[in-house]
Amino acid sequence: MEGINETFGEKLFEAVIIAILAIVCLLAAYPVILVASSSFSDPNAVITNKVLLWPVNPTQKAYNMVFGHPEIWRCYGNTIMYTLLGTAINVFLTAAGAYPLSRSDFCGRNFFMAIFIFTMFFSGGMIPSYLLVKNLGLLNSIWALLIPGAVSTWNLIIMRTFFQNTIPAELQEAAFVDGSNDLGVFFKIVLPLSTPIIAVMVLFYGVGHWNSWFSALLYLSDRSKYPLQIILREILIQSSTQDMSGGAISDQEMIGETIKYATMVVATLPILCLYPFLQRYFVKGVMIGAIKG
Repeated sequence: MEGINETFGEKLFEAVIIAILAIVCLLAAYPVILVASSSFSDPNAVITNKVLLWPVNPTQKAYNMVFGHPEIWRCYGNTIMYTLLGTAINVFLTAAGAYPLSRSDFCGRNFFMAIFIFTMFFSGGMIPSYLLVKNLGLLNSIWALLIPGAVSTWNLIIMRTFFQNTIPAELQEAAFVDGSNDLGVFFKIVLPLSTPIIAVMVLFYGVGHWNSWFSALLYLSDRSKYPLQIILREILIQSSTQDMSGGAISDQEMIGETIKYATMVVATLPILCLYPFLQRYFVKGVMIGAIKG
């Protein structure tokens, strides 16, 4: 009888947990659904707050105006290039820095780790950073967006911890006995066994590059090199909607509201599509760390 009561209690507990998680998921998903529905709704319905879940009087006018902007597609291509190239540089340099710092036989690793950690709390500031980029001749170039933030100290610590807790030291020692060198161990053993953490780093760095706009605003003067976020910022803030709509003032204000939601969808959709493919690696990396710990 006691076992039956315990089984019923466990089922009740699971049902409550599922119900709570379902409510949390709905609360998290509703803003996304509202933004997407508003972007496809009639501007008047958006202004009067008639859009609650589904699009009201569906229309693609906002997307036609957003994608009809003469610079959207070029900036989309720039952002994809910056994201792919920047993420590749970030992940490689982070892994290359984290591997020696994870080795117990690396002389001075605590000293170098302290220097990295110091940069998390203290920096020169915006003006010295701008002057440094200028003196290096990187202004108005793609490298001004990629080189200054090539390595994140926080991500370096995460990857170093993963290497320490997941890659057995005995496996590396066996490779050295077989005649391999440090580069061989890094490329042939450490990196192939680090797929989960590499996927997590790709997600972290990729989202950062995709959403980045301040560095481009600071260092770029050539509009042909602007990323997507700069143009979307102009659409939202700098009255680009008035140039695109071409109607009366009231019409501009109404269509401007739907354009705001359309630009949100345009800016976030690629990352939303990418995240599910990397989520399983993220969970796997967390589980490996928990088991080893």
